[in-house]
Amino acid sequence: MSDSMSTPSSPPENLRLTPEDAAIEITKRAISVAATQQRRVVVGIAGGPGSGKSTIAAAVIGQLNDLIDGSAARVPMDGFHMKHDKLVELELDDVKGSPETFEPRAFVSFLKNLKQSKLPAQVPSYSRKLEDVVDNAFTIAGNVPILVVEGNYLLLGKTPWHEIRELLDVAIYIAVPRDKVRERLLKRHAEYDLFTEERNIAHVETVDLVNYDLVDGSRSRADLIINMETES
Repeated sequence: MSDSMSTPSSPPENLRLTPEDAAIEITKRAISVAATQQRRVVVGIAGGPGSGKSTIAAAVIGQLNDLIDGSAARVPMDGFHMKHDKLVELELDDVKGSPETFEPRAFVSFLKNLKQSKLPAQVPSYSRKLEDVVDNAFTIAGNVPILVVEGNYLLLGKTPWHEIRELLDVAIYIAVPRDKVRERLLKRHAEYDLFTEERNIAHVETVDLVNYDLVDGSRSRADLIINMETES
């Protein structure tokens, strides 16, 4: 499927919001869609590396669960990184985080099953401290009605990534300026002192920001683009 075939027919709505207001807006939209469905609803929060997707997703889930306990759960795309040993074997460890270092078909299959299932599900996650995937990191209860999925590549139009967009009932793109993202990513890579400063700079410039540019090109496939107002 080409990008043009898989892009929504109408252009996305654009809003400029603070992170707090963004979480409120996404929560409202999730509730509105869920009220019209008799099945699980999937809310996708996409954006480049360092855009704050995980923070926004956590805030949305918190607000939904404050309204009705157990009404929302997180599904991180990062849990579908390739295992580090596999990346080393394929000589892809230097570009970890790029689309080719994920398992998109496994993620699509998992999300399809999760959307239809009424059974508890074990969900993998990614540990920045370990720099690897953690299998069965947490459990999603079978009766959770709203799934909040967050990840860089939820809106890509290339096969097999394009199938993810088709599973999203609400698709949000978080837009943050490139220079701000660069600052955030340098801090993130230095957080656990796993690498040298030179390595961190090189990775941000040659991998993370390349991925940021790729992801930014997928924003037109969202229902809503949130241009984030933030000082940090």
